[in-house]
Amino acid sequence: MAKKRKFVAYRRIERPYTRKSKYRAKSFVRATPNSRVVRFVMGDAKKEFPFRVKVLAKADLQIRHNAIESARQSANRHMEKKLGKNTYRFRIRIFPHHILRENPLASGAGADRMSTGMKKSFGKSISVAARVFKGDTICEVDCLESQIPIVKRACDRIRCKLPCSCAIQVEKMAA
Repeated sequence: MAKKRKFVAYRRIERPYTRKSKYRAKSFVRATPNSRVVRFVMGDAKKEFPFRVKVLAKADLQIRHNAIESARQSANRHMEKKLGKNTYRFRIRIFPHHILRENPLASGAGADRMSTGMKKSFGKSISVAARVFKGDTICEVDCLESQIPIVKRACDRIRCKLPCSCAIQVEKMAA
């Protein structure tokens, strides 16, 4: 299997040219890759909590779906071990909908006979990413006041898994 390209090739936000339509002739992208993000809401979805801890983006960029899923698994596992399953609410606020494409160029012997170069270079879809702008909330955790240090540690784990610098913000919810 081919190796994944480094994400620095896709990090910059550009104008999307990935039109999807229910009519095949109008759809520029033929196939949409599946997102690996399994769940967007974890913990107790119905209970109200007094505090919210947010992870905010400090730059405009795209985040690939496998980085989002990795951050989700790491943070959720940490909070489940330390807090239990239903003592917090963890939400992913970004959705990977932007389709990333790649124009594969052959190299080596015989490459000139099979490669088209930049002619018809729209590319095949290889992955999906979420478009994030400066100040956007990537994810948020609702919790009790005594749980804030543990939740902050989980948010640090999220920051380590994402390809951008992030800020952690704690706010009190309005009663």
